[in-house]
Amino acid sequence: MTNKILALKYRPQDFKDLIGQELMAQTITNSIKLGKTPNAYLLTGIRGVGKTTTARLIAKALNCTKNFSIGEKCNASEKCHCKEIVDSNHMDVLEMDAASKTGIDDVRELIENSKYSPTSAKFKIFIIDEVHMLSKQAFNGLLKTLEEPPPSLKFILATTEVRKIPVTILSRCQRFDLKRVSIAQLCEHLKKIADKEKGKISEDAIKLIARTSEGSVRDSISLLDRALISQSINENKQIEEPDVRKMLGLADKSKVITLFKEVLSGNAKIASSILNELINDGLDVKNFLNDILEVLYLFSRRISLGPIEKDMSVSESEVQMIDQYSKKIDMQDIGLFWQLTIKTIDDLRIVGNENLTLEMYIMQLIYLKNMDTKKQVSNLENESGLISTDDLIGKKIDDQPVDNIPNQIKNQLKNINQIKTNPIKNFSKDNQNTKIEITSFQDLINLADKEKEIELKYDLERNVKLVSFNRGKIDISFNEKLNKNFIKTLTEKLLSWTGERWIISLSKNSNAKSIFEKNQEDKNNMIEEFKKSKVAQDIQKAFPDAKLIDLTEEE
Repeated sequence: MTNKILALKYRPQDFKDLIGQELMAQTITNSIKLGKTPNAYLLTGIRGVGKTTTARLIAKALNCTKNFSIGEKCNASEKCHCKEIVDSNHMDVLEMDAASKTGIDDVRELIENSKYSPTSAKFKIFIIDEVHMLSKQAFNGLLKTLEEPPPSLKFILATTEVRKIPVTILSRCQRFDLKRVSIAQLCEHLKKIADKEKGKISEDAIKLIARTSEGSVRDSISLLDRALISQSINENKQIEEPDVRKMLGLADKSKVITLFKEVLSGNAKIASSILNELINDGLDVKNFLNDILEVLYLFSRRISLGPIEKDMSVSESEVQMIDQYSKKIDMQDIGLFWQLTIKTIDDLRIVGNENLTLEMYIMQLIYLKNMDTKKQVSNLENESGLISTDDLIGKKIDDQPVDNIPNQIKNQLKNINQIKTNPIKNFSKDNQNTKIEITSFQDLINLADKEKEIELKYDLERNVKLVSFNRGKIDISFNEKLNKNFIKTLTEKLLSWTGERWIISLSKNSNAKSIFEKNQEDKNNMIEEFKKSKVAQDIQKAFPDAKLIDLTEEE
C-alpha cells in the first residue's frame, strides 16, 4: 500500500468514507438492510466522484458474510468475499468495461452466464462500467434480463453520459446521481490525506487543487499526489499556491484581474507586458482563457448581484480588485468579451502559434472596450433627426406611456434605430434638384407604385390606417400584419424622394381605416345605391340568378 498512488491508497472501503454522497449512501444502505434491493442500479456522475467505488461497495455489502444490517465488519484475516471484491478477482462479481466490449456478442455471453447460480457468494453481480458505450443491439439484448433477472443476480451500471442511455434501460434501473463534491469537503479530505502522508502543503495550495479538480475527488487526490512528489525532493520546503500554479500551468488570478484592469483602461503596452510575464511563467493557454471566463463571470456577478460574499473560490484581495475595477465595465462589454473569448478557444484548434493568438486576443479586447457604441448610436440619431426608443422613455403616445403600448408598436419604434448611415450627408445635389412633392397620402401610395416599391405600397394600402397627413409628418395606426421594418423603410424612402426628414408617429386610433378598407366601403355603398335604381331592378327581373359584384364607370 505504501507504493500505491494516493487515489487507490485512499479509495473508500465503506459507505461512510464516501464524501459528498451522504444521501445516496444512506438510501443504498437502508435498502440493503431492509432487503429491498433493486434488480439493477444505475450510477451516474462526472469522472472521479465514486461510481465504480460505490458499485464495489454495493457488491461487498450484498455478499459480505457478516450481518450488514447491524453494522458488523469482517477482518482482513478472516476468509470473506470483501477482499476478493476489492482486488477485482471474485468469481461471482464480474466487472465489464463497456468501452471495450460494446457488441451484442459480449452481452449475449453475459446473459448466458447470468443463468448460472453464484459459486460461493449470495449474489452474482455484474458491474458494467461506461455502459453508455454499448451498441443499440447490445442494449436491446439486456432489456429482458434487466427487468426480470434470476433472484440471485444483480446489475450495477455506471456511466458519465446518462443521456446516451435509452429510456427503456433507464426505466428498468434504480438511478442514483453522484454529485460534484464541494470545494470545502475536498479541502478537508485533502488536508487529512496530506497529514497522513506527512506532506507539507499550505491551505491556499490545497484550495487551488480543490478548485482545479472541479468537484472530482480522484482528480483532486491525483493532483495532491503530484504536488507531494515534487515536495519529497526537498522535505523541508512547504508547498505554496504559486508552486501548484506553476505545476499546473495556471495563471495567478490576481495577475489575470490586473491584466483585465489594463484592458479596461486601454493600456495595450502594459497589458501586453503582463501577458508576456504570464507566458514566461508557463501558463496553459486554455486554462488562461477559462480563467478569463471566470473573471468575466465574477464581474457580471458583481454588477448584477452586488458585492461578492465570502466564497472559497475567490480571495479577499481578489474581491476588492473586482469591486474596484467593475466600475469601468458594463454588461454589454462583458457579453462581447465572453463571446470573443469563446471564439478564441475555438481558434486555438486552427492557429499553430498559441502565444500569437493570445496577444491578438488581448488587442481585440482593448479595441472592443474602446468602441463607444452607445455614443455613436446617439450621435447618429441626433444627426439623422430620427426618434429612438430611448428618447421616448417617460414620454407618451396618444396620452399613453410608451411602456404601456403594445409590443407591435414597440417593435416598430425599435426599427428606427436600424438606419446605420446618415442619409442627410449622403444626399446628393442631383437628388435635391429633383425632389418630389408629396401633398397627400394617395400621392405617397402612387409614388411607391411608380418607384416599384411593391411591399411598401401594399402596406400603405392594406395594413396602415391614416389618422392625419401633413407635410413632414404622418400620423398612422396599423394592424398586426404590418411588416416589422415598415417605419425604417418608409423613413428612408421619404428622405430619398423628398429630400426632407419626415416624422412618422404611431397612434392607437382604432376608428381609422386603411385605404383598401375605405375603397372597399365606397364600392359597397355604390353597389347598394345602384341596386335601388330602375336599371338594376329591370336587370334583376330579366336575370333572376344574376348577382351584382362590381361597378365600372365608362371613360
